[in-house]
Amino acid sequence: MKSLFSRPKRPGRPGRIINPSILRDTFERRSVLIGTVQGGIGVLLAGRMAYLAIAENEKYRLESESNRVNLTLIPPRRGWILDRDGAPLASNRADFWVDIIPERLTDPERTIDQLGELLALEPTRIADIKTKVAEARGFQPIEVASGLDYEQFAAVSVRLPDLQGVVPQRGFSRFYPTASSVGHLIGYVGPASAEEFEKDPNPLLITPGYKIGKDGLEKQFEKELRGIPGARRVEVTAGGRIIRDLETRDDVQGNPVRLTIDGPLQDYAARRIGLESGSVVVMDCRSGDLLCMASMPSFDPNSFSDGIGSVEYGMLRDDERVPLRNKVLKGLYPPGSTVKPMVSMALMQAGVDPEETVFCGGGLRVGNRVFGCWNRRGHGAVNMAKGIYQSCDVYFYAMAQRVGMDPIAEMARRCGMGQEFPLPVTSQFYGTVPDPAWKMKKWGREWQTFDTVNATIGQGYMLSSPLQLAVMASRLATGKHVMPRLTLDTKPQGFDKIDFPAEQVEYVRQAMSDVVNGPGTAGRARLPIENTLMAGKTGTAQVVSLSISNGKSGPWKYRDHGLFIFFAPYDNPRYAGAVVIEHGGGSGAAYPIARDVMTFLFDPAKGMDALRALEAGWGGTAQQRLEARYAAYAAERGQNVSRPPRREEDIFDRVEAEARVAARQSQAIAEEVIAPRPEANPSGAPNADVTGSGTAGTPAAPAGTTQTPAPAPSPAPAPPAASPANIESGAQ
Repeated sequence: MKSLFSRPKRPGRPGRIINPSILRDTFERRSVLIGTVQGGIGVLLAGRMAYLAIAENEKYRLESESNRVNLTLIPPRRGWILDRDGAPLASNRADFWVDIIPERLTDPERTIDQLGELLALEPTRIADIKTKVAEARGFQPIEVASGLDYEQFAAVSVRLPDLQGVVPQRGFSRFYPTASSVGHLIGYVGPASAEEFEKDPNPLLITPGYKIGKDGLEKQFEKELRGIPGARRVEVTAGGRIIRDLETRDDVQGNPVRLTIDGPLQDYAARRIGLESGSVVVMDCRSGDLLCMASMPSFDPNSFSDGIGSVEYGMLRDDERVPLRNKVLKGLYPPGSTVKPMVSMALMQAGVDPEETVFCGGGLRVGNRVFGCWNRRGHGAVNMAKGIYQSCDVYFYAMAQRVGMDPIAEMARRCGMGQEFPLPVTSQFYGTVPDPAWKMKKWGREWQTFDTVNATIGQGYMLSSPLQLAVMASRLATGKHVMPRLTLDTKPQGFDKIDFPAEQVEYVRQAMSDVVNGPGTAGRARLPIENTLMAGKTGTAQVVSLSISNGKSGPWKYRDHGLFIFFAPYDNPRYAGAVVIEHGGGSGAAYPIARDVMTFLFDPAKGMDALRALEAGWGGTAQQRLEARYAAYAAERGQNVSRPPRREEDIFDRVEAEARVAARQSQAIAEEVIAPRPEANPSGAPNADVTGSGTAGTPAAPAGTTQTPAPAPSPAPAPPAASPANIESGAQ
């Protein structure tokens, strides 16, 4: 019986016979094939492993090491900026601070708010940080706070796992001991901007905590002050927590820069300017060393180095005295009567006898105009010396017409006006020394006699900076071509060149001594020091037409500038300088400051006594008043202030443009009849004026016949406003 489950045979196809031999051959073939494939795979794996272990060993070892070890740069300490005696004007101090890196933040708003609570930041500061994070490049570190105590630093450090992108640091930060006194001179530091990193793609520039020079000497000497960074290797967990330090390489501090500046004098002069807006420059006549370059009001570079906040920027921007402008280098003013000693040198070299007299009856007709003297009752017979110490305008009107403008302009340039000096500064304005060729080139008009008359008393188109006035004073005092220098490693220049004959120098010296110590216009400038006499020359510069202001009262910006150039001792000059007070109402605001600054140089204790008495009435030192102003402004304005420009360079570009516009103010009346202001005080006793502000009294007129000036015709139309480029280039 056939099985029900047997398969029926197919017709025509014989069945395959399988025996043990066939099975064995089939298995062996398959085994060889599979073994070959497995062997090939094994060889490939072994080769790959050998390649990774040998050829790629260094690569993966470094990647493994980077997961376990963090390598960070240590920002180098900046070199110190020192004064002539080695005292620091900019140094470094141990500090704790916190930075954030925007691209590493997971929740910027929450992180910044949490830091604000931990560090007790003001709401305006928190708003500023959020704005900077929103605008900054992702890799650019942003400083949250500096000057922290250890408890604040530790509070942030222990929360790092929850604060991604936050970088607490300990190291050294920049410190300016005299703060606002050196703001314009030294400048400040700050984190590199994206534009600066693109110009110099150095990883150090984006290292948290590292700052570069942003303005002033900090920027000018960046290469010298920048040190060599150190490095730190630490072992970390997967979450980034530090386990232990593995290795540290110390940084190398930058090189120091030693200046010619006298630190105590710089601080004293800045403080002595007081509530005024102006500048003080003092030079050493024997070497050309710049001992003081004070410009006030100023800003606190310690605060700026932490980042310019919106409240601070708003306070400085809204101040009409322009605290952000370096008035020593970028303030341009009509020099007023301070040019009369220089003009006298030009007259003598043109052959004018200094004993020849001119009668001053209170004014002089020039063409169809009458140009008045500051003393409307006249000075009577005036020779050159009296023209200087009594500042008689009529004498110079008459003599300048005789010799013409070209010799005077050439002498002005020899004395430093209209010149740019080889100093390590970011920029400097060098004003205008006008002459016939200059006017034709600039305005396309012929030079007129009234142009010479205006220029010879330091008005009209003539513009100069306080630095140029100080150089002029030193060259008049010594007769040598003194060149200013700012660093001690710069060789003194110009002392091998004699500009003026000795007898002419002596004549001008004596006349300038009589300005202060004789019957001159600055009797209250006499030094309260026995056997030490200071020589000088007052100047009052009109800035707007008489139809707008009388120069003494009214809106601050319409008042006259007060100027004073000086040197001492008069018979053997050691120091020379200039004081310029913006809109001070006349020279009476300038020469008391010069008196006290020179007193401090010769007798520091006596100078400090005078300063302390003044500051008690002013409400504290310059830095204390700045801090009080900030607190009051912040309380009044709060967060209702506009943000500062994103690029700090834009701030100073704006300040520079405004400085050029301000310099054009006086040129708008260049062709008008200037009405010289009363500025004399021949009877003033030494130190009678302790405030250093206000206007000196008008003296009794010297004997002489009063000349009644004829009514002046309408002034010629003012020339078009000068372009910024022309203001800086002056007569070049």
